[in-house]
Amino acid sequence: MSRSTYSKLMPVTRDTASFFSFYDVTEKLAIVIGLFTFGVIDEWLGMKNSVLSLIVFFVLGLVALSITKRKELQTLKV
Repeated sequence: MSRSTYSKLMPVTRDTASFFSFYDVTEKLAIVIGLFTFGVIDEWLGMKNSVLSLIVFFVLGLVALSITKRKELQTLKV
C-alpha cells in the first residue's frame, strides 16, 4: 500500500526506477533510525517513552504527507 501511495505522489515520468530506488533506500534508513531510536529511548527512559517516540515519528510522517499532497493540489490549480 505504501508503494502505491508513493507512486501516486510521483511526477509523471518514464523513469520511475530512480524514484523507487530512492524509496527503497529511504525505507531502509527509516527502519534503522526507528529501531535505533526505539532501543535508545527504551534503555534510557523506558518502554512507554519509546512507544511515544514512534508515535511522534508517525505523526511527523502524516504531517509531511499532508503538506506534500497540498502542494500537489496547489500546482494542479495553477
